[in-house]
Amino acid sequence: MSVLETYRNLYRLDGKVALVAGGAGGIGTAICEGLAAFGATVLVCGRTRAKAESVAASICAQGGKAVGVALDILDLQRTRTLVDETANQFGRLDILVNCVGTHKEAPALEYREEDWDRVLDLNLKSAFFLSQAVARAQVRHGGGGKHIHISSVRSLLGLRRGYVSYCSSKGGLNLLIKQLATEWAPYGITVNGIAPTFTRTDLVKDYLEDPSFYNPLVARIPLGRICEPIDLAAMAVYLAAPASDFITGQIIFADGGLTATQ
Repeated sequence: MSVLETYRNLYRLDGKVALVAGGAGGIGTAICEGLAAFGATVLVCGRTRAKAESVAASICAQGGKAVGVALDILDLQRTRTLVDETANQFGRLDILVNCVGTHKEAPALEYREEDWDRVLDLNLKSAFFLSQAVARAQVRHGGGGKHIHISSVRSLLGLRRGYVSYCSSKGGLNLLIKQLATEWAPYGITVNGIAPTFTRTDLVKDYLEDPSFYNPLVARIPLGRICEPIDLAAMAVYLAAPASDFITGQIIFADGGLTATQ
């Protein structure tokens, strides 16, 4: 093998198997496409089977390898079963990407317990037990693995609105990433996070079409634009590939320089 081929192989995912939770969403779809583009077989997990299968079918139509499945991330037993079935079917499970997240805005003085519990359950509790299930499979099969969680700039910065549960859950996720990276390093498992600023998806289309919202938002970002899903897909490919084998326990802020100014 030539030296140049050695470097090219650092970004190849041929033969790897990836599970993407939240893979049918705007960010998740881009990440699934990116991983498949570099050779990974992708299990697209969505809240509804139809949406997950649609994403997978699109990837396959373009020459990639993907399967769509339904997954309720709050059903811990189903999560464990799906992880085990995937690892057994393919004989390996190399990559986990967790794009699951939710938010409920309300003033901290009025925040309801049931809303707090739902946001923390989806954004933090499910992240741990999903990672735990995948890590157990990776330890059994050997060979290490890659875990990537989508965090947020709001894991580091507060907001002058009712983001108490969201900021708390994402801040907790950042430290969870560091803890798991520390514990699982002896098994060759790396755990990292990507923390984007406001990202363009269909869910926020109305906000972005409102100049009174969009213009002040972009004015705070040194690079002068918001995050695009492909920005996050590119980072996920890097963190999933051999190129990042010595990177673990890190939160990479994909924010156009926003946190550098605050």
